[in-house]
Amino acid sequence: MKILLTGATGYLGSHLARAFIADGHQVVVLKRQTSSLHRLIDIEGRVNFYDVENLDLARPFEEQGPIDAVVHTATCYGRAGESVSEVFAANTSFPLRLLETANLFNTDTFINTDTILHSNLNAYSLSKKQFADWGSQLSADNQIRFLNIRLENMYGPGDDSSKFTTWIIEQCLANVTELKLTLGEQQRDFIYVDDVVSAYQLLVNQRNELKEGFLSVDLGSGKLVSIKEFTLLVCELSKSKSKLKFGALPYRKSEIMHSSANLDSLNRLGWRPRVSLDVGIQHSLREIKDRQQGNLIKTLRNKK
Repeated sequence: MKILLTGATGYLGSHLARAFIADGHQVVVLKRQTSSLHRLIDIEGRVNFYDVENLDLARPFEEQGPIDAVVHTATCYGRAGESVSEVFAANTSFPLRLLETANLFNTDTFINTDTILHSNLNAYSLSKKQFADWGSQLSADNQIRFLNIRLENMYGPGDDSSKFTTWIIEQCLANVTELKLTLGEQQRDFIYVDDVVSAYQLLVNQRNELKEGFLSVDLGSGKLVSIKEFTLLVCELSKSKSKLKFGALPYRKSEIMHSSANLDSLNRLGWRPRVSLDVGIQHSLREIKDRQQGNLIKTLRNKK
Protein backbone atom coordinates (compact mmCIF):
# COMPACT_ATOMS: atom_id res chain seq x y z
CA MET A 1 0.00 0.00 0.00
CA LYS A 2 1.17 3.55 -0.74
CA ILE A 3 0.47 6.23 1.85
CA LEU A 4 0.97 9.95 1.41
CA LEU A 5 1.76 11.46 4.81
CA THR A 6 1.86 15.09 5.91
CA GLY A 7 3.50 16.23 9.15
CA ALA A 8 6.02 13.39 9.04
CA THR A 9 8.80 15.56 10.47
CA GLY A 10 6.70 16.23 13.56
CA TYR A 11 6.19 14.09 16.63
CA LEU A 12 3.12 12.07 15.66
CA GLY A 13 3.93 12.01 11.96
CA SER A 14 7.43 10.60 12.49
CA HIS A 15 6.02 7.78 14.62
CA LEU A 16 3.42 7.04 11.94
CA ALA A 17 6.00 7.04 9.15
CA ARG A 18 8.10 4.52 11.04
CA ALA A 19 5.08 2.33 11.84
CA PHE A 20 3.75 2.37 8.28
CA ILE A 21 7.15 1.33 6.90
CA ALA A 22 7.37 -1.46 9.51
CA ASP A 23 3.95 -2.63 8.26
CA GLY A 24 5.36 -2.93 4.75
CA HIS A 25 3.73 0.20 3.29
CA GLN A 26 5.45 2.68 0.98
CA VAL A 27 5.47 6.21 2.40
CA VAL A 28 5.46 9.47 0.46
CA VAL A 29 5.99 12.59 2.56
CA LEU A 30 4.97 16.20 1.98
CA LYS A 31 7.12 18.58 4.03
CA ARG A 32 8.41 22.13 4.19
CA GLN A 33 11.89 22.88 2.85
CA THR A 34 12.91 24.18 6.27
CA SER A 35 11.67 21.14 8.20
CA SER A 36 14.31 19.23 10.13
CA LEU A 37 14.58 15.52 9.35
CA HIS A 38 16.15 14.64 12.70
CA ARG A 39 13.11 12.58 13.74
CA LEU A 40 13.39 10.52 10.54
CA ILE A 41 17.13 9.84 10.38
CA ASP A 42 16.71 6.07 10.71
CA ILE A 43 14.20 5.82 7.84
CA GLU A 44 15.19 8.81 5.70
CA GLY A 45 16.43 6.62 2.86
CA ARG A 46 13.17 4.66 2.75
CA VAL A 47 10.86 7.63 2.26
CA ASN A 48 10.07 9.70 -0.84
CA PHE A 49 10.05 13.41 0.06
CA TYR A 50 8.35 16.35 -1.64
CA ASP A 51 8.74 19.96 -0.52
CA VAL A 52 5.35 21.68 -0.56
CA GLU A 53 6.68 25.13 -1.48
CA ASN A 54 5.55 25.86 -5.06
CA LEU A 55 4.62 22.21 -5.50
CA ASP A 56 1.88 21.13 -7.85
CA LEU A 57 0.08 18.72 -5.54
CA ALA A 58 -0.68 16.47 -8.49
CA ARG A 59 3.01 15.69 -8.89
CA PRO A 60 3.47 13.12 -6.07
CA PHE A 61 0.27 11.38 -7.18
CA GLU A 62 1.51 11.23 -10.78
CA GLU A 63 5.05 10.14 -9.90
CA GLN A 64 4.35 7.85 -6.94
CA GLY A 65 0.79 6.76 -7.58
CA PRO A 66 -1.54 5.20 -7.23
CA ILE A 67 -1.76 6.55 -3.68
CA ASP A 68 -4.10 4.37 -1.59
CA ALA A 69 -4.51 6.66 1.42
CA VAL A 70 -3.58 10.14 2.58
CA VAL A 71 -2.83 10.57 6.29
CA HIS A 72 -2.86 14.22 7.26
CA THR A 73 -1.17 15.18 10.55
CA ALA A 74 0.45 18.53 9.64
CA THR A 75 -0.98 21.50 11.51
CA CYS A 76 -0.40 25.12 12.47
CA TYR A 77 -1.30 26.09 16.04
CA GLY A 78 -0.72 29.80 15.55
CA ARG A 79 1.73 29.88 18.45
CA ALA A 80 4.57 31.45 16.46
CA GLY A 81 2.77 34.67 15.66
CA GLU A 82 1.06 33.43 12.49
CA SER A 83 -1.82 35.57 11.24
CA VAL A 84 -5.37 34.24 11.08
CA SER A 85 -5.06 33.94 7.31
CA GLU A 86 -1.84 31.92 7.69
CA VAL A 87 -3.50 29.55 10.15
CA PHE A 88 -6.45 29.19 7.76
CA ALA A 89 -4.11 28.52 4.83
CA ALA A 90 -2.26 25.79 6.73
CA ASN A 91 -5.22 24.08 8.40
CA THR A 92 -8.06 24.56 5.92
CA SER A 93 -6.94 25.70 2.48
CA PHE A 94 -3.89 23.44 2.05
CA PRO A 95 -5.51 20.18 3.21
CA LEU A 96 -8.62 20.99 1.16
CA ARG A 97 -6.47 21.27 -1.97
CA LEU A 98 -4.77 18.02 -1.00
CA LEU A 99 -8.15 16.35 -0.46
CA GLU A 100 -9.39 17.51 -3.86
CA THR A 101 -6.20 16.27 -5.52
CA ALA A 102 -6.44 12.89 -3.79
CA ASN A 103 -10.01 12.57 -4.99
CA LEU A 104 -8.99 13.52 -8.54
CA PHE A 105 -6.45 10.68 -8.56
CA ASN A 106 -8.96 8.17 -7.09
CA THR A 107 -7.32 7.80 -3.69
CA ASP A 108 -9.97 5.97 -1.72
CA THR A 109 -9.31 7.29 1.82
CA PHE A 110 -8.26 10.53 3.47
CA ILE A 111 -7.46 10.28 7.19
CA ASN A 112 -7.52 13.64 8.95
CA THR A 113 -6.13 14.54 12.37
CA ASP A 114 -8.63 16.83 14.07
CA THR A 115 -8.72 18.54 17.45
CA ILE A 116 -11.11 18.00 20.34
CA LEU A 117 -11.24 21.75 20.96
CA HIS A 118 -14.43 23.70 20.33
CA SER A 119 -14.48 25.54 17.01
CA ASN A 120 -15.05 28.94 18.63
CA LEU A 121 -12.01 28.73 20.93
CA ASN A 122 -9.43 30.22 18.57
CA ALA A 123 -8.32 30.44 14.94
CA TYR A 124 -6.62 27.05 15.15
CA SER A 125 -9.68 25.14 16.35
CA LEU A 126 -11.98 26.98 13.93
CA SER A 127 -9.76 26.24 10.94
CA LYS A 128 -9.54 22.54 11.90
CA LYS A 129 -13.32 22.31 12.26
CA GLN A 130 -13.84 23.99 8.89
CA PHE A 131 -11.66 21.45 7.12
CA ALA A 132 -13.43 18.54 8.82
CA ASP A 133 -16.73 19.99 7.57
CA TRP A 134 -15.37 20.11 4.03
CA GLY A 135 -14.30 16.47 4.37
CA SER A 136 -17.80 15.57 5.45
CA GLN A 137 -19.21 17.43 2.45
CA LEU A 138 -16.99 15.73 -0.12
CA SER A 139 -17.57 12.28 1.35
CA ALA A 140 -21.33 12.89 1.30
CA ASP A 141 -21.03 13.36 -2.46
CA ASN A 142 -19.42 9.88 -2.61
CA GLN A 143 -16.17 11.37 -3.82
CA ILE A 144 -13.78 9.98 -1.20
CA ARG A 145 -13.87 8.23 2.18
CA PHE A 146 -13.00 10.71 4.94
CA LEU A 147 -11.94 9.47 8.37
CA ASN A 148 -11.75 12.25 10.94
CA ILE A 149 -9.71 11.51 14.08
CA ARG A 150 -10.46 13.76 17.03
CA LEU A 151 -7.22 13.35 18.97
CA GLU A 152 -7.14 13.86 22.72
CA ASN A 153 -4.05 14.75 24.79
CA MET A 154 -1.21 12.68 23.33
CA TYR A 155 2.08 12.36 25.20
CA GLY A 156 5.20 10.24 25.11
CA PRO A 157 9.00 10.13 24.93
CA GLY A 158 10.62 12.74 22.73
CA ASP A 159 7.61 15.03 22.47
CA ASP A 160 8.11 18.79 22.28
CA SER A 161 8.81 20.76 25.45
CA SER A 162 6.03 23.17 24.47
CA LYS A 163 3.51 20.46 25.37
CA PHE A 164 2.22 20.66 28.94
CA THR A 165 2.87 16.97 29.59
CA THR A 166 6.51 17.12 28.49
CA TRP A 167 7.09 20.43 30.24
CA ILE A 168 5.82 19.08 33.57
CA ILE A 169 7.98 15.97 33.26
CA GLU A 170 11.10 18.00 32.44
CA GLN A 171 10.48 20.50 35.24
CA CYS A 172 9.97 17.78 37.83
CA LEU A 173 13.08 15.92 36.70
CA ALA A 174 15.05 19.16 36.96
CA ASN A 175 13.79 19.62 40.52
CA VAL A 176 12.92 23.25 39.91
CA THR A 177 12.28 25.06 43.16
CA GLU A 178 8.59 25.59 42.52
CA LEU A 179 6.01 25.09 39.81
CA LYS A 180 3.24 27.66 39.60
CA LEU A 181 0.08 25.97 38.35
CA THR A 182 -3.66 26.46 38.17
CA LEU A 183 -5.86 24.56 40.62
CA GLY A 184 -5.58 21.67 38.19
CA GLU A 185 -9.24 20.72 38.24
CA GLN A 186 -9.34 20.44 34.44
CA GLN A 187 -9.95 16.83 33.44
CA ARG A 188 -8.14 15.49 30.42
CA ASP A 189 -7.87 12.26 28.47
CA PHE A 190 -4.16 11.41 28.20
CA ILE A 191 -3.16 8.85 25.57
CA TYR A 192 0.30 7.43 24.97
CA VAL A 193 1.79 7.91 21.50
CA ASP A 194 2.11 4.17 20.78
CA ASP A 195 -1.63 3.74 21.35
CA VAL A 196 -2.32 6.65 19.01
CA VAL A 197 -0.17 5.07 16.31
CA SER A 198 -1.86 1.68 16.68
CA ALA A 199 -5.26 3.31 16.08
CA TYR A 200 -4.03 4.94 12.85
CA GLN A 201 -2.56 1.62 11.72
CA LEU A 202 -5.88 -0.09 12.34
CA LEU A 203 -7.84 2.51 10.39
CA VAL A 204 -5.40 2.38 7.47
CA ASN A 205 -5.46 -1.40 7.30
CA GLN A 206 -9.23 -1.75 7.76
CA ARG A 207 -10.32 1.28 5.77
CA ASN A 208 -11.97 -0.75 3.02
CA GLU A 209 -14.11 -2.57 5.57
CA LEU A 210 -15.70 0.69 6.75
CA LYS A 211 -19.11 1.34 5.22
CA GLU A 212 -19.32 5.01 6.15
CA GLY A 213 -18.16 7.62 3.65
CA PHE A 214 -17.49 9.95 6.58
CA LEU A 215 -16.52 8.64 9.99
CA SER A 216 -15.46 10.79 12.94
CA VAL A 217 -13.76 8.89 15.74
CA ASP A 218 -12.49 10.02 19.12
CA LEU A 219 -8.99 8.83 19.97
CA GLY A 220 -7.97 8.78 23.60
CA SER A 221 -7.68 6.45 26.57
CA GLY A 222 -11.32 6.91 27.53
CA LYS A 223 -10.28 7.86 31.06
CA LEU A 224 -10.55 11.25 32.72
CA VAL A 225 -7.57 12.42 34.75
CA SER A 226 -7.28 15.87 36.28
CA ILE A 227 -4.28 18.06 35.56
CA LYS A 228 -3.53 17.95 39.28
CA GLU A 229 -3.60 14.14 39.36
CA PHE A 230 -1.31 13.98 36.32
CA THR A 231 1.16 16.42 37.84
CA LEU A 232 1.21 14.67 41.21
CA LEU A 233 1.83 11.33 39.48
CA VAL A 234 4.75 12.76 37.51
CA CYS A 235 6.17 14.27 40.69
CA GLU A 236 5.87 10.94 42.50
CA LEU A 237 7.36 8.81 39.72
CA SER A 238 10.23 11.21 39.14
CA LYS A 239 10.89 11.54 42.88
CA SER A 240 10.92 15.27 42.31
CA LYS A 241 11.65 17.77 45.07
CA SER A 242 9.84 20.58 43.26
CA LYS A 243 7.15 22.41 45.20
CA LEU A 244 3.83 22.29 43.36
CA LYS A 245 1.88 25.51 43.87
CA PHE A 246 -1.63 24.66 42.70
CA GLY A 247 -3.82 27.72 42.40
CA ALA A 248 -0.95 30.13 41.83
CA LEU A 249 -2.16 30.77 38.27
CA PRO A 250 -5.68 31.55 37.01
CA TYR A 251 -7.45 29.42 34.45
CA ARG A 252 -7.17 30.57 30.86
CA LYS A 253 -10.11 32.28 29.24
CA SER A 254 -12.50 29.68 27.81
CA GLU A 255 -10.66 26.91 29.66
CA ILE A 256 -12.03 23.46 28.83
CA MET A 257 -12.75 21.72 32.13
CA HIS A 258 -13.70 18.26 30.85
CA SER A 259 -12.50 16.41 27.76
CA SER A 260 -12.61 12.67 27.19
CA ALA A 261 -12.91 10.36 24.21
CA ASN A 262 -15.89 8.21 23.30
CA LEU A 263 -14.17 5.06 22.11
CA ASP A 264 -17.25 3.20 20.84
CA SER A 265 -16.28 3.52 17.15
CA LEU A 266 -12.71 2.30 17.66
CA ASN A 267 -13.79 -0.41 20.11
CA ARG A 268 -16.13 -1.85 17.47
CA LEU A 269 -13.11 -2.19 15.21
CA GLY A 270 -11.27 -4.11 17.92
CA TRP A 271 -8.99 -1.34 19.15
CA ARG A 272 -8.14 -0.80 22.81
CA PRO A 273 -5.47 1.41 24.44
CA ARG A 274 -2.75 -0.68 26.05
CA VAL A 275 -0.38 1.69 27.84
CA SER A 276 -1.46 2.87 31.29
CA LEU A 277 -0.74 6.43 32.38
CA ASP A 278 1.91 5.51 34.94
CA VAL A 279 3.76 3.26 32.48
CA GLY A 280 3.62 5.94 29.78
CA ILE A 281 5.02 8.55 32.15
CA GLN A 282 7.79 6.17 33.20
CA HIS A 283 8.77 5.68 29.54
CA SER A 284 8.87 9.46 29.10
CA LEU A 285 10.97 9.93 32.23
CA ARG A 286 13.43 7.29 31.08
CA GLU A 287 13.85 8.88 27.65
CA ILE A 288 14.55 12.32 29.09
CA LYS A 289 17.03 10.90 31.61
CA ASP A 290 18.85 8.97 28.86
CA ARG A 291 18.94 12.06 26.64
CA GLN A 292 20.28 14.23 29.45
CA GLN A 293 22.93 11.65 30.29
CA GLY A 294 23.93 11.44 26.62
CA ASN A 295 24.24 15.23 26.43
CA LEU A 296 26.37 15.23 29.57
CA ILE A 297 28.72 12.61 28.12
CA LYS A 298 29.08 14.64 24.91
CA THR A 299 29.83 17.77 26.93
CA LEU A 300 32.53 15.99 28.96
CA ARG A 301 34.11 14.56 25.81
CA ASN A 302 34.21 17.99 24.16
CA LYS A 303 36.04 19.40 27.17
CA LYS A 304 38.85 16.87 26.89
